[in-house]
Amino acid sequence: MADRVTVIGWDGSPLTAAARSALGAATLVAGAAHHLALPEVPPPAERIRLGSVALAARRIASHRGTAVVFADGDPGFFGVVRTLRAPEFGLEVEVVPAVSSVAAAFARAGMPWDDAQVVVAHRRTLRRAVNVCRAHTKVAVLTSPGAGPAELGLLLEGVHRTFVVCEELGTDREQVSVVTSDKAADHTWRDPNVVIVIGGPAGPVGAGESGWIAGRDPGTGPRGWALPAEAYGGDLGEGESELLRAAQLARLGPRVGDLVWDIGCGGGAFATDAARAGAAVIAVDRDREACARTDASARHYGVQLQIVHGTAPHVLENLPEPDVVRVGGGGAAVVSAVADRRPQRIVTHAMTRDAAELVGRDLTEHGYRVECALLQSVELDTRAWTETERSVAFLLSGVLPDRPA
Repeated sequence: MADRVTVIGWDGSPLTAAARSALGAATLVAGAAHHLALPEVPPPAERIRLGSVALAARRIASHRGTAVVFADGDPGFFGVVRTLRAPEFGLEVEVVPAVSSVAAAFARAGMPWDDAQVVVAHRRTLRRAVNVCRAHTKVAVLTSPGAGPAELGLLLEGVHRTFVVCEELGTDREQVSVVTSDKAADHTWRDPNVVIVIGGPAGPVGAGESGWIAGRDPGTGPRGWALPAEAYGGDLGEGESELLRAAQLARLGPRVGDLVWDIGCGGGAFATDAARAGAAVIAVDRDREACARTDASARHYGVQLQIVHGTAPHVLENLPEPDVVRVGGGGAAVVSAVADRRPQRIVTHAMTRDAAELVGRDLTEHGYRVECALLQSVELDTRAWTETERSVAFLLSGVLPDRPA
């Protein structure tokens, strides 16, 4: 095992005295090509071009001597420190930090970033990164080859965002460009880059008082998983009662990084509730008035929705793949079309047992594990303890066992 492992963050600034000291004693240096070309790297030292960090960690673990690992930006922020410290390698590291590329990108843009979401986009995580960009007003995306600004822009089709693309930060080729998301695919972008994605109804970037927690403030808006009908302008219809929505939300569990379809969004109560949980939401309805009410609800609570006017199941064909789906209208035919797209969870309701059995059989045939519960709620006026409203519905949910939760 290496006698000493030092991880040096590099942001283009001259190396600190601590970094130069560690580098001068190194018998092995790992880093990208531009790191290994630095004049401070000792000529006799073994050099490892850093591709797979895990492979480099294995080589360092077997090295007898002093090792240095270079990383761009702060190596402890979505960086190599996590891999090097993994139990399978047994490495204890010293870290010489630098300004993270996210901090540098926001500095170049002249924006605060304590209220930003930060995500990493690889080929395997690109879709989830895009969903965060759909759902939040300020997101920094640490990109990678094949999951860069062009791919982000393509997958955000139908959602307008502004991109601040920061290429090769800290080098003499650094460049900062501002484009709209629909134009990002028209450019060829240099790696490495960071993309700041801005947009939505939350007001001017940087406006207002400073917060108390980094990222999305979980305390924004009223408390509760499912707000009462009065919060959405009054009567919402039989499929959007507060208790039924709460049960649907509990079954689906929408979260940051998910894309939720709300088909038959009605007054927008469920779509807004799911967006308040941090998920990206596409709300679909054939009624233009319902779409307008949903848009008004989203704006009132400062959440971002993509609203699609059209009739399911046909309108669903060109929508991006969902993680979880709530079918508020359309019956068994729409549920079947949704199941063909293989979301991890589907929830719907039926007013009769026959309708519930029909939907349940179809979900089972599609390979879903089906649960059904008869929900009855009675609202009481607590001044006189008299009944004010009664509702009964069959709640159906399907979980796809072969898809990760």
